[in-house]
Amino acid sequence: MGLKKEEKASLFCLLFPFFGLWFVFWLVPLLFGVDLALQNPSYIPEYRDTFESPTEEYSGFQFNWFDSPKNEAVEITPLKYIGLENFSRVLADEKFYKALKNTSYYVFGSMVIILPLSFILSLSLFQLSRIPRGFLVFCLLIPGLALPSVLSTLFYLFFHGRTGALNQYFVVPMGFSPINWMMDPSFIMPSLIMQAVWRWTGLVTLFFLCGLEAIPRWQWEVAKLEGVGIWMRVRKIFIPNLWHLALFAIVFLVVDGFASFSGAYNLLGGSGGIMDAGLLLVTYVYQVAFPGGSGRFDFPGAAAMSLLVVPITAFILFLVLQSRRKWLTR
Repeated sequence: MGLKKEEKASLFCLLFPFFGLWFVFWLVPLLFGVDLALQNPSYIPEYRDTFESPTEEYSGFQFNWFDSPKNEAVEITPLKYIGLENFSRVLADEKFYKALKNTSYYVFGSMVIILPLSFILSLSLFQLSRIPRGFLVFCLLIPGLALPSVLSTLFYLFFHGRTGALNQYFVVPMGFSPINWMMDPSFIMPSLIMQAVWRWTGLVTLFFLCGLEAIPRWQWEVAKLEGVGIWMRVRKIFIPNLWHLALFAIVFLVVDGFASFSGAYNLLGGSGGIMDAGLLLVTYVYQVAFPGGSGRFDFPGAAAMSLLVVPITAFILFLVLQSRRKWLTR
């Protein structure tokens, strides 16, 4: 039975805002990104003002506008599209694999700490009455609600050299030498992971706490009547009812980790730290694309690198969702 005109109009009004915004802010930029990734980094669009700067450098070609007799580039590659060469350059770039490795460590390290810590905090908060629970949950959520630049500035003061709060109140009182967190390659990645843990632990704790509130009361009553201990409750009640929230949290942390930029940029700038110990994928994309990063001004290469990250992230999320299917078949 077909829909009536009024129903069709209502359905259109409901779906058009979503698909309109999806088309404008996701599909169109994606198509432009694919087109840009296929272009020659040395190609100069016709609309480009040739007097923007006296000297510009594009992927090894030097353009000297003032030295040329007719204000024309000395060397110009006429071809606009070069196919998949940008992808080949990225795949042959050792620094890209360094950034991919660092990002993987960052994502995995964050999940390993955040998930169990949030689970323990949610169980502890669940035992409290509503008023102190609400206050503590709000305090835990403040880092996730604050601006990343504010958090990064606070963490910079927290990690800053000998006078940082971490050295003054934890490291030195325990009898250890002060750690230069931002200059020692061995501690740069742990610093970034601690920043992610501080920011997202409260939000994931809220996920688990909402899951605990949704557990049917009869399960608690049965466990109480049978005298089930805490560890058996965790195994038989908590984990089966919270595993879907854990998968959601994993997806959230993976996507956020691979898209993370502001935290690392405010702590380390666009350099990625000493020996690129804190170089993340988005930071390296910034380095490739903008002169403020490394001076390459290679937008096609940056677009190709961004598109190569998509299948990597999709594969990781596929593995996560496959684990959900295996859990359902048990």
